[in-house]
Amino acid sequence: QFLMANKLDTAMWISRLFTVYCSALFVLPLLGLHEAASFYQRALLANALTSALRLHQRLPHFQLSRAFLAQALLEDSCHYLLYSLIFVNSYPVTMSIFPVLLFSLLHAATYTKKVLDARSSTSLPFLRNLLEKLNANQQNILKFIACNEIFLMPATVFMLFSGQGSLLQPFIYYRFLTLRYSSRRNPYCRTLFTELRIVVEHLIMKPSCPVFVRRLCLSGISFISRLAPTVA
Repeated sequence: QFLMANKLDTAMWISRLFTVYCSALFVLPLLGLHEAASFYQRALLANALTSALRLHQRLPHFQLSRAFLAQALLEDSCHYLLYSLIFVNSYPVTMSIFPVLLFSLLHAATYTKKVLDARSSTSLPFLRNLLEKLNANQQNILKFIACNEIFLMPATVFMLFSGQGSLLQPFIYYRFLTLRYSSRRNPYCRTLFTELRIVVEHLIMKPSCPVFVRRLCLSGISFISRLAPTVA
């Protein structure tokens, strides 16, 4: 009854579980490397479906207008719909599957707990314990996802020069990264950029750091800071 009363949430729960399943079989290619590539695409397509359903839930009345598009781009679900479309037809990259896998796992765990509560407050204690441990590590998981999002930017450039990526991919991914940096719901991308800058500045200001390395890093920090969008 609980599942039928929340059909859209249940559909997203099933698609997230399927995303976790496909992502796991890509990261751990138990069925062979050839099959792993197909699971990579399935995971991203399932994530695109989940993101589209979530976006529909957040913005139910679609309008073909600039105002609606601007509103949609503020939603994290829209960001990951774009993310899935960026990588679904690209060369499989393990780094790119981790955000999809972990976000799906976190959201699926939250809804699984609701399903267990609807069934019985004491049902499946072992599973409940695993869900609680996952929830306790949520902040670390979100930081890890943000780290993946950041380091995928140079990875897309490397893929371009190695012949495994398209010319447009780094530019479209840069747009995705600016959306994540400006996210209202998830500040972890901004936080990670700040923490990485502090760590790098601390290291290059040590006397043992060569001058040319210090200048190179400071130029890089200045360049990245100029590319960062303004956050209200």
